[in-house]
Amino acid sequence: MGPLTGFKVIEMAGIGPAPFCAMLLSDMGAEVVRIDRKSAADLGVDMPARYNVSGRGRRSVALDLKSPDAVAAVRKLAAQADALIEGFRPGVMERLGLGPEELLTVNPKLVYGRVTGWGQTGPLAKAAGHDLNYIALTGMLHAIGPAERPVPPLNLVGDFGGGAMYLAFGVVCALLEASRSGKGQVVDAAMVDGAASLGAPVYGMYGAGLWKDQRADNLLDSGAPWYDVYQTKDGKFVSVGAIEQRFYDLLLKTLGLEDDKYRDRGHDNWPVLREAFNSAFRSRTRDEWCAIMEGTDICFAPVMSLAEAPSHEHMAARGVFVEQDGVVQPAPAPRFSRTREAIQSPPPEPGQHTEEVLRDWGFTEQEIEALRG
Repeated sequence: MGPLTGFKVIEMAGIGPAPFCAMLLSDMGAEVVRIDRKSAADLGVDMPARYNVSGRGRRSVALDLKSPDAVAAVRKLAAQADALIEGFRPGVMERLGLGPEELLTVNPKLVYGRVTGWGQTGPLAKAAGHDLNYIALTGMLHAIGPAERPVPPLNLVGDFGGGAMYLAFGVVCALLEASRSGKGQVVDAAMVDGAASLGAPVYGMYGAGLWKDQRADNLLDSGAPWYDVYQTKDGKFVSVGAIEQRFYDLLLKTLGLEDDKYRDRGHDNWPVLREAFNSAFRSRTRDEWCAIMEGTDICFAPVMSLAEAPSHEHMAARGVFVEQDGVVQPAPAPRFSRTREAIQSPPPEPGQHTEEVLRDWGFTEQEIEALRG
């Protein structure tokens, strides 16, 4: 029984941050019903449903939203829901007759969560885009990568960090407020807002003159030699984050770099340190360095591949990854001492639970038959 058990959420099927947000809410115990089109959303890949990990934990209802009866069915579902989340461009839900004004009329306590790239307002609000474009506008993409060029950080900063996480946070905040006020509201989660918010510490350091507006020349962007990734003798990689002086001293001692010239951490000495660190780490394999450094206060970890990560001793001991229906995937997070998070079910096929959900949510057999027709 997760901490969100008892809350009912409607997810309008799409791609990107909204499905990931729905997974987070479901993992915490919410009952999530996904409203699918007749065919699966265009993910750009042909992938069986069971591999759609971010689609886990909810039931699917397939409706033709061009039909007035189907739109009326969504309104009836929304009248019983605590929250609805959608990730369309501004105006799409309104054109369907399912915008906030319509749904808050039938359910004044509904939390209406909207996630987009540019936001619901602003000059670019209705323009197309993807994760990479949104984080480009925030300064965050500029700050990530080697000196020569920015590097796309998967979809972690925009779609999932700046979008889904902020949508989930916003929805839960609004649910808490609605429990006191009895009133719902709209949550406008924009990836440009969220990604910029994630960069708050960097902007703070930049304002204080402690961060240069160029890549690979700062404390946390691979500029500082003691906070970077190094290749080992076998071509694999290890990570080192020895920021604090006592951790740095231990790193030098373990690498055998105890000459006084390595104690100078000034910017002008970074090339000397980097050359020494590169040479030292290439002298042993990744596993050999793990045997020496892992578990110490150096702030060290091997760089694990996707295939390797689930079987690492620490990850396995904590159960960070689980296997469901033959698919290895991250377990729900975070963890709770009393209300247990859990994967509720495998990802559904579109429309797999249409009639089941409608019955559970109070539709009569006559209403279901009319929709079937």
